[in-house]
Amino acid sequence: MRASGSILSCCALLLVLPAPAGEKPSTPKAGRGATNGSRTSEAKKGIWTSREELAKLPVSGPAWESLKAAADEPGGTPNLRDRNDQVDVRVMAKALVYARTGESRYRDEVISLCREAMGTEKGGNCLALGRNLAAFVIAADLVQLPADQDQLFRKWLREKLAEPHEGRSLRSTHESRPNNWGTHAGGSRAVIARYLGDEQELERVATVFKGWLGDRGAHSGFRFADLSWQHDPARPVGVNPRGSTRDGHSIDGVLPDDQRRGGHFGWPPPKENYVYESLQGALLQAVVLHRAGYDVWNWEDKALLRAFQWLHGEARFPAAGDDTWQPHIINHFYGTDFPAPVPARPGKNVGWTDWTFGARSENP
Repeated sequence: MRASGSILSCCALLLVLPAPAGEKPSTPKAGRGATNGSRTSEAKKGIWTSREELAKLPVSGPAWESLKAAADEPGGTPNLRDRNDQVDVRVMAKALVYARTGESRYRDEVISLCREAMGTEKGGNCLALGRNLAAFVIAADLVQLPADQDQLFRKWLREKLAEPHEGRSLRSTHESRPNNWGTHAGGSRAVIARYLGDEQELERVATVFKGWLGDRGAHSGFRFADLSWQHDPARPVGVNPRGSTRDGHSIDGVLPDDQRRGGHFGWPPPKENYVYESLQGALLQAVVLHRAGYDVWNWEDKALLRAFQWLHGEARFPAAGDDTWQPHIINHFYGTDFPAPVPARPGKNVGWTDWTFGARSENP
């Protein structure tokens, strides 16, 4: 991950605000809008993907070779309290290769690593847990854990939703932090809810996520810091609404609570990497909710697309490093053509999208 912006904004006063009673980059194909956070289609099998879908993907080419190489590496020792641990995405790689090839050695490794991961979150915080947990759950979903281990795994996952880590749980972090902390917590929360088949929990994830995208009527309980990048400081949101401007410059699609970490509003805009990290958690939530039947890609005037359009068109800041898996998701679901390297590096929570999503398109 590239270096973050100024630390000055980290000292900004957190505010709690009550709920109230143009461009160069890729253009998507037209899609329908959604008026609320309810489901609009039937749920698909699989949290992130399914064995049936993976069976249609190639077992050759640079994306597959990168995935297979990662799956063949030693798994390592899981450490969910280490926010920079990469065992999670290697576990995901092993599960994807097993689901595509049926080679049992990969499944055996996933089962062992999922068992070893339980309990290693102790002493960590919710950012580390939010980043690291999701890939283990996706892997478990793909390989189908043995019944006895699955029972223990489900019990442990249920506890993770509300268990405090340095005073915050995945739930409370998702519902109060409108930046990378909250989106990563929401990503793991969504994955847990889908794995457990907890419809009420998943509906709440969808409601909070829609609020973060800009629908304050859905959820407005976030605590924001410096409001200078907000379209309307009296009504702050996670993603600025369509048509937002300040001082004659477009801030349509800006993630204000991550962009402010590069400093107070100014132009040209800082190339703030925290924005891409926040989008890592947001895209995980979006894929999980989409597969559960929610029309997330159209929510708030295609907020996720607009975020990428601003980064490319205004900030001139394409994804790099461990963010290069993200444009494969955006291109897949919006039919766009943002730069998307192959092979792409996995992120802090998931990866391998150049293989799972890069070869096909699914416009909303």
